[in-house]
Amino acid sequence: MIDEYLQEAIQLVHDSAFAYCHYITPNDVGKTGGHQCGFTFAKPCYKMFFDEPGEKGTNKEVFVKIDWQKGRITTDSRAIYYGVGTRNEYRLTRFGKGFEFLREDYIGCLQIMTKNHDGEYFAYVLSNQDNIEDFIDTFSLDVTKGNQVIDKSVIISPDQKLRDDFMTFIESRIDFPDTVEMASFVRKCVINANNYTNQRISDEADRIILEWTDAEYQLFRGLEEKIYRPVFTRPFDCCQSLVDFSNTILNRRKSRAGKSLEHHLAEIFTASRLRFEEQVITENNKKPDFIFPDGESYHNIWFPAEKLTMLGAKTTCKDRWRQVLNEANKIPHKHLFTLQRGVTRNQLQEMKDENLTLVVPKDNKNLFLPEFHDNIMCLSDFIVMVRERQG
Repeated sequence: MIDEYLQEAIQLVHDSAFAYCHYITPNDVGKTGGHQCGFTFAKPCYKMFFDEPGEKGTNKEVFVKIDWQKGRITTDSRAIYYGVGTRNEYRLTRFGKGFEFLREDYIGCLQIMTKNHDGEYFAYVLSNQDNIEDFIDTFSLDVTKGNQVIDKSVIISPDQKLRDDFMTFIESRIDFPDTVEMASFVRKCVINANNYTNQRISDEADRIILEWTDAEYQLFRGLEEKIYRPVFTRPFDCCQSLVDFSNTILNRRKSRAGKSLEHHLAEIFTASRLRFEEQVITENNKKPDFIFPDGESYHNIWFPAEKLTMLGAKTTCKDRWRQVLNEANKIPHKHLFTLQRGVTRNQLQEMKDENLTLVVPKDNKNLFLPEFHDNIMCLSDFIVMVRERQG
């Protein structure tokens, strides 16, 4: 599994307008007898801080705020070109007393500097050798150069990586995989293509649940085309054969969509470090999709009911939302996650009267009548609520 620090560094470069990397040297950390310490950077990297290259005979500088290690450290630093006298170099200085990465321990580590499209500066230092090699390989960098601009034009786009992975998967199959295998494969492909960390999955749950769902749909349609082609490209014996074949396709689509949604939600809850259990048996042998924190707590008469949460999951809920109302009697206020894009006023009012709160992807919330938005949560808000209940 890719280290989280490596993933964050790669993502910074993907999101940047300009980026370079630099191996930290003894000169940078003041171990070569000079009076100046701070990171040097090569002449082609001047565009990170200056509109024009430095001119010999003059010095020029600019002050910048730099976010290091994704918010762990912030410095008010100076990028300077030294051109007076015998000097002809660019250097990044002023990091404050005790700046961690100017210690001798970091000689040989890889410093990555990025500037995003809003003009904000972010930096990362990778110290683990495997991470450094993986970063170099990701961007096809020259291992012999100590300081170089990162050319993102050589990067395979996440969409292309996803297409290549899907085509390989489709070509290897002669039948449909089960929903667990297929959902897991899609998530792995999307995560690897975009270098998603667990933190990012949790932070961007509303967007990522839609991304996973859409990606799986695309893969499933590709499998359908391959597996069913020998059937639909030849004449059917009779109308009933055509109807039976159509029903097979539709039933498989419906079954896959519902089960996959549960698998994807479980992965998001795991990435968010929530305690939960699926398919807990409750009253009358009912099995709600998710109980937070678990079935043992639900059945413990001493466990506070206000710290329990139930979540149902249905791709569409227009005609089926009432099914979750009696799935966990100990929890009077139910939650239901859905991909449904809006329901009628009457149904929303009924849900509210029945103490049911809809949970939807953030972008879908505006598809529901505004006066009911107080009774609709986005997925990220639901995660925050459960996390607070679990302390």
